[in-house]
Amino acid sequence: MPEELTVCLNGKFVPTSQAMVNVYDHGLLYGDGCFEGIRAYNKKVFKLDEHVARMYRSAEKIGLTPPISAKEFRELILETCRRNKVSDAYIRPVFTRGVGELGISAKTCKSPSVIIIVKPVDPAVKKPEEKALRLITSKYVRTPPQSLNPNVKSLNYLNNILAKMEAEQKGVEEALLLDKDGYVSEASAMNVFIIKNGALVTPTTETVLEGITRGTLIELAKQRKYNVSEAKFRLDDVYSADEMFLTGTLAELVPVIELDGKKIGDGKPGKITTELMRAFSEYARSAGAEIYK
Repeated sequence: MPEELTVCLNGKFVPTSQAMVNVYDHGLLYGDGCFEGIRAYNKKVFKLDEHVARMYRSAEKIGLTPPISAKEFRELILETCRRNKVSDAYIRPVFTRGVGELGISAKTCKSPSVIIIVKPVDPAVKKPEEKALRLITSKYVRTPPQSLNPNVKSLNYLNNILAKMEAEQKGVEEALLLDKDGYVSEASAMNVFIIKNGALVTPTTETVLEGITRGTLIELAKQRKYNVSEAKFRLDDVYSADEMFLTGTLAELVPVIELDGKKIGDGKPGKITTELMRAFSEYARSAGAEIYK
């Protein structure tokens, strides 16, 4: 039997089987809270400070005051990694509104809950063709910014879940969501890039999360002298693109070879996509906050 993993729950380290959340926690009842997805590579946590800062911004935007400082939270993340003896891992820190009464009023929640989950992941780097995805355009529209700021990484992912279910029911791996005006927004849990004539385009952050992997890819592409722009575009622009890829913390960079049954480019991972996959993999595995000091 493998050793049971340890979860940090409100500052205490407990086995996963004993990490219980109160049924009156508003994170469970109403999706009231925020989270981050973080990767560790080679005993280093990638972009840890950026992830912690974004999580505290999310909390501020929803009026949630964490019970610990960002510095203390950062150390708890590293200590949870140490307790689990990981080298390569996926890290899921969570703030919930905390335990309160039935009903959506946040006033009944006295103290937010703090949860940190760490799960080892296989460090093997897959080939582009092994990661390549087929997509459909979802019938579900991305939650408009007038309803919820897209840069709040909230616990309420039902919009995204329904789109993912739709894709899986149609026999493909992922869904592309449009915004209320018909512009491309994002995939169910990843940012979108298309490439046309050697130039990269990604949607503006009006309706999408300002992903940390997304930002890293923009930097890496610019370092390699590629033209990168943030702009609105529609499905026809995707269908006519030479290449397409998605970015996310766990997935890193994933080529897209088909959308709605139509090939993207020649239906294979493109040259620039493949180059950027390798560049990101090398960079992510060489930088980060040391877990073991």
